[in-house]
Amino acid sequence: MSPELLAIIVCPACHGDLIVTAADAGTELVCGGCGLAYPVRDGIPVLLVDEARKPV
Repeated sequence: MSPELLAIIVCPACHGDLIVTAADAGTELVCGGCGLAYPVRDGIPVLLVDEARKPV
């Protein structure tokens, strides 16, 4: 994931910053604000709230 892309994308739910993390299912973008984790599929972030994993 390019640093330029990470600098401009935000969480669609709360507009918080996203952090790249590695999960069991693959790479995710986790919101520092609300905690939602968005999957990255084939190098493309899926920034849909319905597709996000909710925090525990």
